Amino acid sequence: MSLDVIKKAIRDIPDFPKKGIIFKDITPVLNNPELFRKTIDILHERYEGEKIDKVVGVESRGFIFGAVLAYTLGAGFTIVRKVGKLPYKTIKKSYDLEYGTDHLEMHEDSILKGERVLIIDDLLATGGTCEATAHLVEQLGGKVQSCAFVIELTFLKGKERLKKYDVFSMIQY
Repeated sequence: MSLDVIKKAIRDIPDFPKKGIIFKDITPVLNNPELFRKTIDILHERYEGEKIDKVVGVESRGFIFGAVLAYTLGAGFTIVRKVGKLPYKTIKKSYDLEYGTDHLEMHEDSILKGERVLIIDDLLATGGTCEATAHLVEQLGGKVQSCAFVIELTFLKGKERLKKYDVFSMIQY
């Protein structure tokens, strides 16, 4: 099965979450066991030799890919969420979206000093969310090994914003 099959399953939703945005909907990939498995297999093959200690899933679709990938890699899994969603003591970072500003939080004990971290999300747009997540990881003493995405919107140049990190995207638009 090629990446084209996965790419064809991703549907465009115009004007979501606001007018002028074309949302890339990955739920058809998740709904299809073969496509979901292939997506995880590609990510696993990319990172299996890198001795990842923790996978960080970014709210919310990063949780889906991140949890499964952490399991396959034998790594721990932790999450980054929007403000007010985590129950324990947190650290916080603000960031810019392609359509506004938001804030992310992470538990202050979720990354140990020196841990090798893989950040994963479904989509790379402007890079602000991933950059903020990387900042949180580094603030806790972790080392960002790579940032992984199922989809990259190349015209938004998010990869340039993340140029100090290894960045992997499976599918580009």
